[in-house]
Formats: sequence, C-alpha cells, structure tokens
Amino acid sequence: MQMNIQDIKNYLPHRYPFLLIDRVLELEIGKSLVAIKNVTFNEPQFTGHFPAQPIMPGVMIIEALAQATGILAFKSEVGKPIDGQIYMLVGVDKVRFKRLVEPGDQLKLKVEVMTVKRGIWKFKCQALVDENIVTSAELMCTQK
Repeated sequence: MQMNIQDIKNYLPHRYPFLLIDRVLELEIGKSLVAIKNVTFNEPQFTGHFPAQPIMPGVMIIEALAQATGILAFKSEVGKPIDGQIYMLVGVDKVRFKRLVEPGDQLKLKVEVMTVKRGIWKFKCQALVDENIVTSAELMCTQK
C-alpha cells in the first residue's frame, strides 16, 4: 500500500517544516513500512547546520523514523486518528549514525514492528541513502 503526502497528513499532526515523510512506498499492516524523505537545500535547518557544509541533523533523521513508526502504528491499530490522537516517541535505543545525509539525498526510512506490549510499540528502524544504511535504531512509541 502506498500513501501520498495528502494521505500522510491524515495520520500525522506535523506540518511544514516538521513533516518529514514525503511518501510511503510500502506498508504491511502490523508488520512494516517503507517511506521516503527528500532532503532539499531549502530546508530551514541547513542555514545553521552547517552553512559551509550542510548536513541533516541526526535528531531529525530519528524524528523522520519516529514519524514513520507513528503512521505504521495508526494504520495497524486504530486506522485513522480521531481528534487529538497521536503516537508519541517514548524510547530511543541502539542508535548508530554511519554516514552524513546531505541536501540532494533521498532518505529511505524502513521501520519494522518488533513487539507490541501494553500499548507500547517497539520498532527496528533503518534510514538509508542509495541502499546504504546511514542510521539504525530501535524506537518505542505509544498512543496519547
């Protein structure tokens, strides 16, 4: 199942400049999701991080992965969110940054459900550029 930006906005409360998912390429309910984030030079973080050599902050890569987990959890558990429902990031473990992400890169975000216990979802996550892993982590989220 694919999702365009209009579909994504129905599942995430984020908006510019903090909506970090451009498209969902694959979604298997209750199992996994693959999405993309097109990294462009005109994004506000690049004016200060770093002007001479712009790179995407690692925390923003983690946030993009977290947004992908939120979409997967909503689609798997409750369908569409109703007023005020959101998934919150509650844990970040085993984070590794392996390479820089620069303007012009397309970040492929892969998230896979590891466990769901008492409303807390745990995901294995990878961010890739050109099929090379740039970031890996285990993220946890829960519904608020």
